Amino acid sequence: MYDEQKKYPNDQVLPLMMRAMVMDAPGQPLVLKELPLPKPSAKQVLVKIIACGVCRTDLQIMDSELVHPKMPLIPGHEIVGIVAALGSETSKMKKGDLVGIPWLGYTCGHCRYCLKDQENLCENALFTGYTIDGGYAEYTVAFEDYCFLLPIQYGNASGAPLMCAGLIGYRSYRMIAPDTQNLGIYGFGAAAHVLIQLALHQGKKVYAFTRDGDVAAQGFAKKLGAAWAGDSTATPPEPMDSSIIFAPVGSLIPKALKDVGKGGRVICGGIHMSDIPAFPYKLLWEERMVKSVANVTRKDGDEFIELAAQVPVRTAYRVFPLHEANEALAALRNGLIEGAAVLVM
Repeated sequence: MYDEQKKYPNDQVLPLMMRAMVMDAPGQPLVLKELPLPKPSAKQVLVKIIACGVCRTDLQIMDSELVHPKMPLIPGHEIVGIVAALGSETSKMKKGDLVGIPWLGYTCGHCRYCLKDQENLCENALFTGYTIDGGYAEYTVAFEDYCFLLPIQYGNASGAPLMCAGLIGYRSYRMIAPDTQNLGIYGFGAAAHVLIQLALHQGKKVYAFTRDGDVAAQGFAKKLGAAWAGDSTATPPEPMDSSIIFAPVGSLIPKALKDVGKGGRVICGGIHMSDIPAFPYKLLWEERMVKSVANVTRKDGDEFIELAAQVPVRTAYRVFPLHEANEALAALRNGLIEGAAVLVM
């Protein structure tokens, strides 16, 4: 665990090389390589990585469901680490600071979305572990303005899932109907197991929908306080006021619409989803709403990290050493992870 009293020494001699798991081609296993230590540009910091979460988005990049990644690529966008060196034009951070690095790695600040305070939709954005190298490595560089200072309690593997699963869950949660009492969650994985803690903290009832027959995930949801847990095809005991879909399954949208009451909202929290089948208009009628979530803003991150520390949010995770990144990805793909998978360096 990160120790505030033992911050990264200012006189620490940095290595010339580092280990990293690299994607050389989509659809192929990651390869362990020795690479030169990256150097921060003027507005970047060099971060010595403590842990990096393994996200379903990483699988979607490797499977070419998300196209045009940087190649070769070091994946990973749920990073917790310690600032080890500073760019010449940095001013907010210092060596030894504990930081988190999320998916949103850079925005231009001048496109029409940035000017409308919608930086998550920036036309020139860069994304950690997708269009810029990420955290499946011992070190990485990141733009100072897109790193978050973290509370000491998250200076370990437990903090890594907060940087994507937690953040995207929080942005999705902000979009539900304001008067929501019954909240449905479809896909009870890393994001859901963080979000349920926020929802229960705020007095909501959570209904967990899992893969059909996934009694382990249903038991996990109940252990965390879900009022009900069952198959995604099952009818819940009462209508939902809002639902959030984390599973990348397009057929869940009409199912979730069927499960919400009048004026209900269905929020799609994933970056990729399979095709949505045709459904009758009556499922959408009576002012029901379907809304997608695209990335997060830095404001989302600041709010969520403060709230997570207050709750406090505790993550469930399974640790893998860096060189077992392929095994971690396989376990995630096969539904064998309770909570989140995290690589430790």
